[in-house]
Formats: sequence, structure tokens, C-alpha cells
Amino acid sequence: MKPFLLLATRAEDAVADSEYRQFLRFGSLEPEQLVRVRLESAPLGDLLPGLDLTRYSGVIVGGSPFTSSDPAAEKSPVQHRVERELAALLDDILKLDIPFLGACYGIATLGLHQGGVVDTTYPEEASAVEITLTEDGRRDPLLAGLPETFLAYVGHKEALRETPPGATLLATGAACPVQMFRVGTRQYATQFHPELDVPGIVERILAYQHLGYFVPETIDVLIEAVSAAEVVHPARLVANFVELFAE
Repeated sequence: MKPFLLLATRAEDAVADSEYRQFLRFGSLEPEQLVRVRLESAPLGDLLPGLDLTRYSGVIVGGSPFTSSDPAAEKSPVQHRVERELAALLDDILKLDIPFLGACYGIATLGLHQGGVVDTTYPEEASAVEITLTEDGRRDPLLAGLPETFLAYVGHKEALRETPPGATLLATGAACPVQMFRVGTRQYATQFHPELDVPGIVERILAYQHLGYFVPETIDVLIEAVSAAEVVHPARLVANFVELFAE
């Protein structure tokens, strides 16, 4: 089987490693079947010289502390580099029709690339929220086995306010209308985190408690709430992505 490629941007080793383990677990993948590249650590060309996307079954972009809609002057040189590299990769991914799954930061990345509008109109603090599939979502093979409504973990300061032209809306939510969309037939992005379980969301709450995702004084209440939520269905999406596109 060709491996999948995980493009990560988390500088915190514990959180980055946890994210990797979660994609491995829910995708039922062995480490050699999911190549991880931490883009925040060095230029992509240094990490994967001569990258050939056709050698991979698909590409996954995980979450990030980067905020795409921040003014350019407020972004670090590393963030600017990562954004350029991801935009160039998406050019090739779409041209070659490589399967793609973007989670949280990935929805902003794909959305902006395709002409969508990302801003701070629809933030959601770290929590479990109800996701509702659209009619197109109920028919989409990547969402096979998921109920029409389900709980998923979120936590973001920005979101898509307008889907890209020609994109297909697959899932929505009360506080954030664009929770998932598709471009073409094989490129997907979610605002919610399909890879998170209770230990994963708690770890991220602790790691990012001072980065503006929620009021730090509410951390104990948030952890209690996310721990009590029955979030069982989103991981099926990761498994479906692997099952549909593994070559």
C-alpha cells in the first residue's frame, strides 16, 4: 500500500505526537503507512526532497495554532512559509486529483485556496457540538456509517464564512454553518476534528489554554464538559478516508 502523508504544523512535541497517534489509530494505520512531516520545523523541500505526490495514497492536513485570517503583518515568517508551501501543494493535489483531508486548519487552507472567505465570524470554543449532515453529506461515501446528526469536537478562532465557489457543503452546525465541504470528488475538509477522542481534546485544551481559544479561567468547566460528551462517530470519517483511497 502507498502510505498516506500527514502534514503537521504543531510546534509542541506532545500535541504533535498525540495528533499523529490519533490519525494512526482511527485510520488503522501502521507508522510506515502514515508519513508525518512537521512543516513548522523546516522547509518542506528539506524535509521531503523531490516530493512526488503520486507516491502517496492521500494527503492529510491536521490542526494548527496558526490562524489563517490574521493580518499578514502579525504572522510569523514560519507561518508565511507554511502557507506558501501548502498553497503550492494544493495546486498539485487538485491538478493530480490526489485524495485530501483537511481538519480544522485544513478547512481554512483548502477554503482559502479555492476562493472561500475565512474570518472570525463563527468561532467555537473548545467543546463538543452537534454536527448535521446536509443532503449531499448523507450521500457522500466519506460519511458512510455516520448518523445524520452527531457530536464532534471543535475549537477554533476562525472559520469559513463563505464556502468556495463550486464546493459542496456536506455538514453544518448551529454556531458555525460550514463544518465540512468537498471540492471535486476526492478533496475534503472539516471544521471539526475527526481524529479527537477525550484524551486528545483534553490535551489540546491544556496545551493551548493561553492562545485565545477560550477564557483560561473556564478550563476546568470545559474539560468536564468535553469529557462527559459522547463523541463516538467522527473517527469513522478517518477510517473511511483510508478505506476509500488506500492504494
